[in-house]
Amino acid sequence: MSTEIKNLHPQPVWNYFYDLTQIPRPTGHMKAVTEYVIDFGKARELEVKQDEVGNVLILKPATPGFEKCKPVVLQSHLDMVPQKNLAVSHDFLKDPINAYIDGDWVKARDTTLGADNGIGVALMMAVLSDKNLKHGPVECLFTVDEEVGMEGAFGLKSDFLKGRILLNCDSEEEGELFVGCAGGADLNITFQYKKGSPLIEGDVPVRILLSGLKGGHSGVDIHLGRANANKLMFRFLKEVIRNFGARLSFIEGGTMRNAIPREAVAVITLPNDNVEALWEVVADYQDAYRKEYEGIETNISFTAELTAQPSTLLPEEVQDDLINAIEGCQNGVISMLNDFPGTVESSSNLAIVKSLKGMIEVKILARSSSESRKEALCSSLESIFSMAGARVEYGGAYCGWQPDINSPILKLMQETYQKLYHKKPSVKVIHAGLECGIIQGVYPDMDMISFGPDLKYPHSPDEAVHIGSVQKVWDFLVATLAHNH
Repeated sequence: MSTEIKNLHPQPVWNYFYDLTQIPRPTGHMKAVTEYVIDFGKARELEVKQDEVGNVLILKPATPGFEKCKPVVLQSHLDMVPQKNLAVSHDFLKDPINAYIDGDWVKARDTTLGADNGIGVALMMAVLSDKNLKHGPVECLFTVDEEVGMEGAFGLKSDFLKGRILLNCDSEEEGELFVGCAGGADLNITFQYKKGSPLIEGDVPVRILLSGLKGGHSGVDIHLGRANANKLMFRFLKEVIRNFGARLSFIEGGTMRNAIPREAVAVITLPNDNVEALWEVVADYQDAYRKEYEGIETNISFTAELTAQPSTLLPEEVQDDLINAIEGCQNGVISMLNDFPGTVESSSNLAIVKSLKGMIEVKILARSSSESRKEALCSSLESIFSMAGARVEYGGAYCGWQPDINSPILKLMQETYQKLYHKKPSVKVIHAGLECGIIQGVYPDMDMISFGPDLKYPHSPDEAVHIGSVQKVWDFLVATLAHNH
C-alpha cells in the first residue's frame, strides 16, 4: 500500500511527500499545490507571502538565541514532470501518483514519481513544522513551473527575499554539493505547408512504434548514452523512404523538452509489394538497435502493424527536408568540462517531433555551462533546420550558475558533512538546469549550494528516490542550519 510510505523515516518528510503525491501538480497546473502549501503555512501561524507569478514564501522566525544568525533561504520547486508509459491511462490533471516501496527505494507505478522536486518541498515543510530545530531566520521559497521554462524563478523580484544564503534542495546525489549548473535555451522549430499530399493508390498504411527506451532527464542522464527515440525513428524512416517507396503521413516522438524521448510512433504508406520486406527491415532495425545499445538500453521494442488509411501524406519536399534535418541534428553530449572531469559542458536534446495540421513541430533543448558555447550550439542547430526550410525561434533561455569555490556556505557544509559522516562531500557542477542561475541573476550576492538525496531516472516512469539517503540529507540539513552562525 502506498500509505506505508508515511511510516518511513524521517517520518515528517515522508508524510509531506506522500501528501504531495496525492495532489496533481504537472507544470502549468499549480493552483492546488500552492493552495496546499499556503494553507500549511497559515495553519502553523507562519508568515506566508505569494508573488505575482505564484511563488510561495513561508517565513519561520529564528529559534531563541539564534536571532543574529544569517537568514537562510531554502528553495524547491512545486511542479513535476508528467511522464507515463504509453499504455497507461493516467490523467496527471486528476489522478494521484501511485507510489510504493521497492526495497530501498520509493517508486511510482508506470508514471513519474515527482520526487523531483517533491522531496525537496517535503524537507522544507518538515523544517517549517519542527519546533525543536535550532536555526536562524528561515525563508522557504516554493517556486512554480520550473520544469518548463523556470517561470517561477524568472518571475522573482529583488525585494521578495531577505536572506543571502540559499540552499537549493533540487539535486539528485547524496554526498555531493553542487556549486554550479548549465544554462539552457529552447529551440522551437516549425516546418509549415499549406496542405498535405493525396494518398498513392494501392499503397498500404503501416504504423511503426518504437518503445521501451529508458529516456530520463536531458541534463542529469544525457552522458549515459541512452537512445533518443526521435533519432532512431528517423534513421529508419530515411531508409524505408529512400529504398522502399514509403511516404510519411504522421510522426510523434517525445513529450517534454527536458526529457530524453522514450517513444516514437509513425504512420507510413508504401507499395503493397514491399510490405513483406518491411517486416524484415523493422526486425533488422530492432536487432541493430538492441545490439548498439547493449548494456545501456534493456527493453527496446521496434514493431510494425497494418493500420487505418490516413487522410493525407506529408508533402514530399517537407518530408525529405524534415528527415534530413533530424538525421543531421546534433544530439547528446557535445563537449565536456575541463575543470570538473566527467561533467558535461554542452549538450543537445532532440526532445519532440510532432506532426500537426499544416505543420511539423520540433523542439530541442540546448544546454551549456558556457554562454558562448551555448550560443554556438544554438547557432549550429539553427543552421541545419534553416537550411531545411524550417522556421527557428528561441525561447526560455536562462543563464548558468557560475561556481564559487570560495563560498562561505560551501565551506560550512563541507565541514558539517565531514563531522556527520567522517568523509568529505564531493563538490560538483551539474549539467541540469537549476533555478540557482536565474535566482543569482536577481540576487547577485546570494551564496548558494544545491544538494539532495539519491534520485535515479528523473523525468521518466522509472524515477525512484533512495529511502536511506533522505534520512542522511535531513540530518545534514538540520546540522547545517544549527551551525550557520
